[in-house]
Amino acid sequence: MIRLGVNIDHVATVRQARRGREPDPVWAAVEAQLGGADGITVHLREDRRHIQERDVRLLREIVAVRLNLEMSLAEDIVRFACEVRPDEATLVPERRQELTTEGGLDVVGQEARVQEAVNRLHQCGIIVSLFIEPDVRQIECARLVGADAVEFHTGRYANAPSWQQRQHELEALIQAARRAHDTGLHVHMGHGLNYENVCAIAAIPHVEELNIGHSIVSRAIFVGMRQAVREMKDLLCHVRRLA
Repeated sequence: MIRLGVNIDHVATVRQARRGREPDPVWAAVEAQLGGADGITVHLREDRRHIQERDVRLLREIVAVRLNLEMSLAEDIVRFACEVRPDEATLVPERRQELTTEGGLDVVGQEARVQEAVNRLHQCGIIVSLFIEPDVRQIECARLVGADAVEFHTGRYANAPSWQQRQHELEALIQAARRAHDTGLHVHMGHGLNYENVCAIAAIPHVEELNIGHSIVSRAIFVGMRQAVREMKDLLCHVRRLA
């Protein structure tokens, strides 16, 4: 069975547009769980553009499934994660001017810094995943720094302009999943996945978890969060039954 982690950042994006109290991402997390989510994912960005510390603290109290905190390597964020202790921390790159995370973490180029963050999070009992490109060097370095899992960036697959290019990116993800699994890493994937393109990704052997946010939140506008999550969860289960 494949797990579905629901990213609720964009519920907070709508709230922050007015700097008000609604919609509350914490309530969205409750609805997502009722829809069958296996995990709740949030990204506490350095500029606090959507999720706030308050949200993470409350989510830690009420989330009954796995709470995954996406986070940069910034000292204050690492310190906060060690204080709140989510079930899992996913280390991601972060640039202030980007609309969303645009690529994988360069573990090779920041090995010492990533190693330090992984060690500190492990000391607090937090599972650590690294958000990376499907690249052999990054996979090997993720293993060397002691990560428990890798989450492969599926953006190039999702945004491929042609069927041929999408198949090329899919094959790269298949090969990367196999390599990561063989080195002992748990395999997750995410970014740009939606109800139309997710099936091929869900069918990849060794993928244990998908993290999906924007598409589910967009669908929830029309059918509600609980139903939107249920539809995605049913789709993933159907793919795995056929695989």
